[in-house]
Amino acid sequence: MSTRFHELRERLLRAGVAPRRVRRYLGELTDHFADLTAEEQHAGRSLSEAQSAALARLGKAEDLAQALIERSRFRSWCARAPWAMFGFGPLILLGAAYLVACLYLWCGWNFFLPGTDTPFGPPVAPTYSFANIYFQAGKFYYYSAPILVGWIIGIIAARQRLKAIWPVLGLGLIVWMGATAQVHASRSAVAGYGHISTEFFLLGHSSPTLSATLFSTFVLFAFSMLPYLVWRSRRTFVGTLTLVWGLF
Repeated sequence: MSTRFHELRERLLRAGVAPRRVRRYLGELTDHFADLTAEEQHAGRSLSEAQSAALARLGKAEDLAQALIERSRFRSWCARAPWAMFGFGPLILLGAAYLVACLYLWCGWNFFLPGTDTPFGPPVAPTYSFANIYFQAGKFYYYSAPILVGWIIGIIAARQRLKAIWPVLGLGLIVWMGATAQVHASRSAVAGYGHISTEFFLLGHSSPTLSATLFSTFVLFAFSMLPYLVWRSRRTFVGTLTLVWGLF
């Protein structure tokens, strides 16, 4: 992507235009700019003069941006309804991730431990057995699910140049749900199909449990926020380099 359209790209993204629309629009402008530059060179101008004339024929950045911003159908849903995308969306996505984790647990429970009341009892398989590796992988996925969902939300917010309040809201809900999530699996104590149930957003009544929940919330928020901060810092750094490069 030509650095000549970097300012236009940032303006479109901050206005809420979907990134895929921005990429397509700037791609078309880049091709049109190349065609206009070639025309000006054929007319006898030097490369720098041809590029300046081509930019003048394209129009001002404000006009180019407004031509896309005025079309509401090009706006992303994150810009149209950020309260829904970062309020309900993260919870639905994390809930789906936990559903996969429960299904994974149920399959392993019935395949490796069909006669046990719960899969959370003492380990019955050697450390390096396939059964133990299977359950450890499921445990890793379960505990990392909030962080992975948080990364997705943070990167989406950073790519679309949204105000920090929206990713912070989404990440806050994710880590609250993740830190308080509990899975119960027992053939005798949990009724219903699969004998697996989940609980969310319930704080423990004892001090150690409450302290552990708060600590988990802090850790999850720190790890979930990291990609958003790195992406924003990277974009700022790249934007600064682009600006400096444009001065030369």
